[in-house]
Amino acid sequence: MTQLTATRPDPAESDSPATLGLVGRWGVLMARHRRIVLGAWLLFAIACGSAYPALHDRLSTPDYSVPGSESVAVDHLVAEHFARFGTEQDLIVFHSAQRTVDTSEFREVIDRALGSTRAIAGVAGAIGPFEGNAAAQISADRHTAFGIVGVNGRAPERVEIARRLQTELAAASDSGVEVMITGFAPAQADLIEIETADMQRAEAIGLPVATAVLVLALGAVVAATLPITVTAAGIAVAVGALFGLTTFLTFDSLVLSVATMIATGTAIDYAMFIVSRFNEELTRCGVRDRRSTEAIAAAVGTAIDTTGRTILASGFIVMISLCALAVVGLPMLNGVATGVVVAVIATLIAAFTLLPALLATLGPAVNRGALPVRLRPAEVRAAAASSAWARWAHTVMGRPVLFGAIGVGLLLAAAAPITGIRYGVDMGLTSLADRPTGQATELVQQNFGPGLLAPIEVVLTGRDGGPLSDETRSDTNRFVSELAKDPRIATVLPQQADGRVLAVVVPKSAFDSTAATDVVSDIRSRATTLDSVEVRVGGTSASFADVSHRITARFPWVIALVLTVSLAFLIVAFRSIVLALKAILLNLLATGAALGLTVAVFQHGVGESALGFHSTGFLQVYLPMLVFAVLFGLSMDYEVFLIRRMKERWDETGDNTAAVADGLQRTARPITAAAAIMVAVFASFLTANVLELKQIGFALAVAIAIDAVLVRLVLVPAFMQLFGRWNWWLPRIGRRPVSRAMHASATSGT
Repeated sequence: MTQLTATRPDPAESDSPATLGLVGRWGVLMARHRRIVLGAWLLFAIACGSAYPALHDRLSTPDYSVPGSESVAVDHLVAEHFARFGTEQDLIVFHSAQRTVDTSEFREVIDRALGSTRAIAGVAGAIGPFEGNAAAQISADRHTAFGIVGVNGRAPERVEIARRLQTELAAASDSGVEVMITGFAPAQADLIEIETADMQRAEAIGLPVATAVLVLALGAVVAATLPITVTAAGIAVAVGALFGLTTFLTFDSLVLSVATMIATGTAIDYAMFIVSRFNEELTRCGVRDRRSTEAIAAAVGTAIDTTGRTILASGFIVMISLCALAVVGLPMLNGVATGVVVAVIATLIAAFTLLPALLATLGPAVNRGALPVRLRPAEVRAAAASSAWARWAHTVMGRPVLFGAIGVGLLLAAAAPITGIRYGVDMGLTSLADRPTGQATELVQQNFGPGLLAPIEVVLTGRDGGPLSDETRSDTNRFVSELAKDPRIATVLPQQADGRVLAVVVPKSAFDSTAATDVVSDIRSRATTLDSVEVRVGGTSASFADVSHRITARFPWVIALVLTVSLAFLIVAFRSIVLALKAILLNLLATGAALGLTVAVFQHGVGESALGFHSTGFLQVYLPMLVFAVLFGLSMDYEVFLIRRMKERWDETGDNTAAVADGLQRTARPITAAAAIMVAVFASFLTANVLELKQIGFALAVAIAIDAVLVRLVLVPAFMQLFGRWNWWLPRIGRRPVSRAMHASATSGT
């Protein structure tokens, strides 16, 4: 990037630490006490990172409960009045290719497995194939049978019980008879392991690619290792913090995966921008000797005082955007928001403490292992930067209507599939194929039907949850009988206790299918015809339906909150209403385009064979909301870096065209590199076995690519040329002067 000479000296650019702001003086402090900082970080990172195995052991199943919902009320009623069935019913599957259930060896295994199951704490009871309905619990070829085990406790507790059951039942297998368990909690126990492996594999792919991009972006091998080091240290601290929070909160494997994914991308980007600015300051001041400690410390302080301010603002915007998910009121999304916020805070701490100390220690040695001169960035070489980006900016601005129309047209075309979006919840059971839980699931689906894995629970009581009266018995029996006649329902198993009825409804479809949630909706609709009977529908499928309803109902509130906060931030950052509104509209277009492409791929199955998955016909219900919140936070730093450079030139010359060209020329390389890093990190999750991780990785990778390439390099210069001087308009009425510190905090960049 060409370093242009400003017409007015910027105090923040001075070599004297005394002229730096608070953030810059903090950077100088870290540089001067680098040995203490490095020693403390070494111990801190090791201590926090060592908590990873313990954190992994505490990971639980995603909490799909909706506070105050009907499905949660059913859980309470079942636990209170039908305790012998447990809060959740799982299936113990017995299978032998050689023996049938009629042989003594097969029956001995069944008895031994049931005995071990009943002895485990948290198990409400177990019903073997010969103790319940043998005709329904034994397959037609009599080589497969299942028992029912009731499990008590909250979702995390049920996962722990499922893990103990898996161990005990594996030990009970003998004489060619396999014993396995399946159901919601057992599947989640295995999915935690699979998602962790997916995350580790994605990091093993994404980080080397990110490192290669860093070498190209920063021009030296040593410089490229710094962002990776800082990121690793920050994530280690995040792991320790999340482990500490598990004392009060519950996190699932998705929280750790998403938090690591986002924190890795942002941390590498943030550190790269700071290292780049540090190199620029070393070159500007002519520092070539590591013994020039004060000059190096001043360069660190200036880098933190300028780029660091923008990074700080960007990190806060990411956190605020994610915190907007809290308005939905779902424990699952609250966990994701908490995990990401903790991870971003940890990486920011690393960027503002560890990185300054490392830069001060290395000094000019940061450029060891340098690339050939022609491949190095402009800030670390004397030669002038190529004006290719400036020429591109002038090309776009020469035909702003044409480029603007093409860009908007492409985004609208990409967003078109979103009009037919369908929501659902996929549990990722297909990823369990090589595990006992997956094998048991397949046996149940082949021999008994997929609905057995997690039946729908219908509780019928009197008003306010009281016992049914004698007058309402006929209405209750008629309602249950009508359910059994539904062609989508395989069977209905009614049970009575304490004057109340529990109808266990086994649909013919899998519990995580849209067909099962449709059955839930229809049962609830039928229940409105009963005047004297309170009908509540619960179970896993009902929980999924409640989650979908809550998310779709409150998504507009999340959008409104994120847009309001973003608009306010951008008006302060740019001191312009037009630029703030333009940024919001372009971000909405980019988000819509990314989600539209995600719908085309994962809902309609475009390219599914290449990506190694089979379309479920819907998107994870929380995906659009998560992508929206994350993208608005991540894209904000690119917007600030770009517009800040443009505004610097506008303030100097008052020439809008020159300001746009200069800003694009100065920021195109680092923004493109930063985006490439994020795309590499996010896209590496396409290798995941769990479908929801594939969807998240694809959506975020596509969104960042669209934002960095089409929006920043095409639409921004086109629209800024069209608006001309109006870009920099801010009403004077009621406008109060903004302090230099506030303005620099909002607008400083690389």
